[in-house]
Amino acid sequence: MERIKKNIPNLITLGNLTCGLLSIVLGLEGNLALAGAFIFYGAILDFFDGLVARLLKVSSEIGKQLDSMADMVTFGVVPGILMYQLISMTNENQLGISYELTIALIAFLIPIFSAIRLAKFNVDSSQTSSFIGLPTPAAAIFIASLPIIEANYGVKLSTELLIGTTVILSLLLVAEIPLFSLKISKGENLKSQLNIIRILFLISCVILLLVFHFVAIPFIVILYIFLSIINNLIK
Repeated sequence: MERIKKNIPNLITLGNLTCGLLSIVLGLEGNLALAGAFIFYGAILDFFDGLVARLLKVSSEIGKQLDSMADMVTFGVVPGILMYQLISMTNENQLGISYELTIALIAFLIPIFSAIRLAKFNVDSSQTSSFIGLPTPAAAIFIASLPIIEANYGVKLSTELLIGTTVILSLLLVAEIPLFSLKISKGENLKSQLNIIRILFLISCVILLLVFHFVAIPFIVILYIFLSIINNLIK
């Protein structure tokens, strides 16, 4: 029974990995909206594996490494594939192998910088109540929302916008910018400035999602970065 209990969070992590693998298949087949949806499913499972591990008090080094590997697939490789497909589809002037290689090199900035971000996180034990750089799930759901918005709301994405988004998100992944975590640390004052900002962020998220649905996702990520900067400035 203890062994089953110990592996429950790992099974949830493997569910996250499975979502990433399914998303890869869907992305390569051109079903980008559904591929993006599976990134969201993976993000939900990624949130719950850590939560369940803490509740069951079964955190382990193996679980941490497994989580990182699953994140690299779901929030690193998959967004790179989605961005490659999106950029390819926005430009009708196919220029052969050199053109495809150029797109690949741009889109692959996402998985490359995600790998750096995850490696830095794994060796930094101080990132509990805050993160250094944009978390990979945040960058991934930003990208995942783009094909969903395009498919459901008739928004036309330009090549320039997609390339700019790729470069900015990649840099934010490794930027030395403290961004708050939604996880409350043990012994933390519930009336602290950080918790007020967390509550403001969560309320804003609910309102934006209710009003704008998936269109709200990119703005929620931007709001998260903005509020984190505000929190750092008024400390």
